[in-house]
Amino acid sequence: MAETTTATDATGADTATVTLANGLTCAIPASSPLAKLLKSQRTWVGPSAKERLSILRRAKSIAIVGASPNPARSSYFVGTYLQQSSDYRVYFVNPNATEILGQPAYPDLASLPEVPDIVDVFRKASDIPSVIDDVLAVGASTVWVQLGIWNEEAAVYGESKGLTVVMDRCIKVEHARFHGGLHLMGFDTGVISAKKQVR
Repeated sequence: MAETTTATDATGADTATVTLANGLTCAIPASSPLAKLLKSQRTWVGPSAKERLSILRRAKSIAIVGASPNPARSSYFVGTYLQQSSDYRVYFVNPNATEILGQPAYPDLASLPEVPDIVDVFRKASDIPSVIDDVLAVGASTVWVQLGIWNEEAAVYGESKGLTVVMDRCIKVEHARFHGGLHLMGFDTGVISAKKQVR
């Protein structure tokens, strides 16, 4: 089965990269009928919005696998947001870095000082099964695979081993949406409340 991931190209247009069963890839406009058809062929459905909110509220610690010290990378942006806008203990996992955002970078999940509640993954789709094996080995309970990354077989495998799996969703966007913070970026959250938002 083909896998599809979405990204924005240099011109600002959204493109879908299709990975075929034989390993070849091609980029097509995300708005094209073919891209929509391929996305519609997804059969795995992850946790609902209410369940994702519960996951984020229960968690005390998050490890970012594939974290980058490069400020241009999305993992760096997400790490910055989690450090500044949440109460989570945030850990960065990258065997090729020594420090990210002023904190030590760890070579793997097994090297962390605690078992994280959520493992947020910034790795390509084909790497997800091995990351799930690493998550299982350390005893973490939730794998959160970043927006644009989809591996349905890996999601089914993770769930079969008792993991909670969230896939193709940005943890920063989800956290901000649930806590009324997306308006800071120009998004209408639909949240109207006089109450102080929980972090």
